[in-house]
Amino acid sequence: MSPEKETLEISPPSPPPPPPPPPPEMDQETPLSLPLILTSKETIFSPPHPPPEQLTENPEKPTNHIPQSMVSFKEESNMIKDLSHLETLSLNELKLMVQEAIANKDSTFTPNPDQPTSEISIWGIPLFKDERTDVILLKFLRAREFKVKDSFIMLKNTFLWRKAFSIDDLVDENLNNDLEKVVFNHGFDKEGHPVCYNVYGEFQDKELYNKTLTDEEKRTSFLKWRVQFLERSIRKLDFRPGGVNTIFQVSDLKNSPGPGKRELRLATKQALQVLQDNYPEFVAKQVFINVPWWYLAFYSMMSPFMTQRTKSKFVFASPAKTAETLFKYVGPEHVPIQYGGLSVDYCDCNPEFTIDDPAAVVTVKPATKQTVEIIVNEKCTIVWELRVVGWEVSYSAEYVPNDETNYTINIQKPKKMTAIDEPVISQSFKIKELGKILLTIDNPTSKKKTLLYRFKVDPLSE
Repeated sequence: MSPEKETLEISPPSPPPPPPPPPPEMDQETPLSLPLILTSKETIFSPPHPPPEQLTENPEKPTNHIPQSMVSFKEESNMIKDLSHLETLSLNELKLMVQEAIANKDSTFTPNPDQPTSEISIWGIPLFKDERTDVILLKFLRAREFKVKDSFIMLKNTFLWRKAFSIDDLVDENLNNDLEKVVFNHGFDKEGHPVCYNVYGEFQDKELYNKTLTDEEKRTSFLKWRVQFLERSIRKLDFRPGGVNTIFQVSDLKNSPGPGKRELRLATKQALQVLQDNYPEFVAKQVFINVPWWYLAFYSMMSPFMTQRTKSKFVFASPAKTAETLFKYVGPEHVPIQYGGLSVDYCDCNPEFTIDDPAAVVTVKPATKQTVEIIVNEKCTIVWELRVVGWEVSYSAEYVPNDETNYTINIQKPKKMTAIDEPVISQSFKIKELGKILLTIDNPTSKKKTLLYRFKVDPLSE
């Protein structure tokens, strides 16, 4: 029985709108589009999908079930007009308490009695200068369920800790280390949040592990670096009401050292405590990918001690579901290539595409051929980029001119692509007569596959 064949017809896209202005990263809380036109008969625009209501993917060992929250977290508005009456009263009361403390020369906020109020700041933002004050105070209120006195105590403790840790000096320090692959920012999610990746598997490198975590002094240096990274990231966020002032966190648990690694456990616990106490409400979503079975057991034990608000931010994905899960929140053009996406740090390997060039996501059903048609309405050079996550399919490309002779030009003969092949194919073709490009994926397997692609048209000069 020959496989079923499906066709997607695509017209060249109009230039995509500019992406959101680059903000940054962060970590905290607790534990850790393309305006492409996809058609099949009639034209259907495929903009980015909104984030799903709730996601929990079952990683490996099905015996360890993840407790599912009944309500998915949705970020609250920081606009005053959207607050409830009681929330507005709490905000005004907290604001008054802080202003009175500053007026009374409380050394927590004003170690120098002659320091002007306009110079008192947190995360690089003046505490009392403009509308950003409300956004800052709301973070502390939400972290303490709008209990004003508790929020005030948390704010004071944060100021005290920042002085003790010399945060403002730390931001500009030059901390030499080899941790750029352990925590890094890359791209933005579909709502404009910067995406931060935490890659615990890097600590399988014994040299890095020993250099970073094996005694208290090294763990303190690691904590300083982590706090510096976070502070620099936060200072790129937009604290105006309605701005993006939270981070989309991804924790990659592939090859992560297990709970038996005492030094890593101590360092993680110390960092989490600092982040929880001093960086409230900075996580938009926490996605755990490549989740091993042992982590589910650990989560099940910890879950009863977490608030529903915290648990509602969590999403879990097994190795087989990692790319699919990320794409529900982050466009594939923003997802790093090692996680199934198309994004690479700048290099000469493919200068045609960047994170500013949206990609389409198509599901290729089992035992099905999927053909993408790109309609060409002008003489041009067309460039495309394509991958199927995990491959194990055949790929071919041809050009069909609008000609009565019905001839075709083979651009790529059918080629079997395996999981060890290059993850992304990039090709181009010069077109002098109008027609269409056909990109065909033949999926002979019993599993659905995820196809990603994007293209550009460069008109030929007459």
